[in-house]
This record gives sequence, structure tokens and C-alpha cells, in this order.
Amino acid sequence: MNIENTKAQMRKGILELCILAILKQRERYPSEILETLKDTELIVVEGTLYPLLTRLKNEGLLTYRWEESSSGPPRKYYSISDKGIEVLDELKTSWSTLADSVNNLIK
Repeated sequence: MNIENTKAQMRKGILELCILAILKQRERYPSEILETLKDTELIVVEGTLYPLLTRLKNEGLLTYRWEESSSGPPRKYYSISDKGIEVLDELKTSWSTLADSVNNLIK
């Protein structure tokens, strides 16, 4: 068994929930999202984050706006939509139930 692969798959499975939760706090640009994930030890690379942000935006869960930057190219800031907040609430409930079930099994 490749334990690192299993751990990576577990992290990938909860990324949508984590990204929506991060963006509920305030709008952010992708580098800030990556830094927040890294701070909580959910290491994610840009190649994973950008397609996920695009998919969430296409599903209507996120919106974005461009902002000029004095230190480089314009930045795309993402925020959660009303639909995204509804989905986040559902995912939080599902996560809580799943975490409780797993914790009961591994005690």
C-alpha cells in the first residue's frame, strides 16, 4: 500500500469544502488560497488548485473580479456566491457526519 497516495487522495476529496470555507471568510486570489491551505497542512499545488477554481466558478459556486496590482500583472480575486454558500453548508453537514462515523470506527 502506498500510504502517501492514500493520504493525498483523502486531501483531494475535501478540497472543495476547504476552498469554499476559505472564500466564505473573504475574497482571495489563488496564492492566498494556497498559502491558507499550506498553513493548515493541506499542501496543494497550483496545478490542482486552478482547475478546481475554474470548475467551481463554472458551476456557479464562485465569482471573481480582476484587480490591478502595482507589483505585477492584474490579480483575479475569487469569492463565494450565494449558491456556493448553500453548497458549503451542505458539505459541512456531510463532512461532520462522515468525520463522526470514521472517528467512531477508528476509536
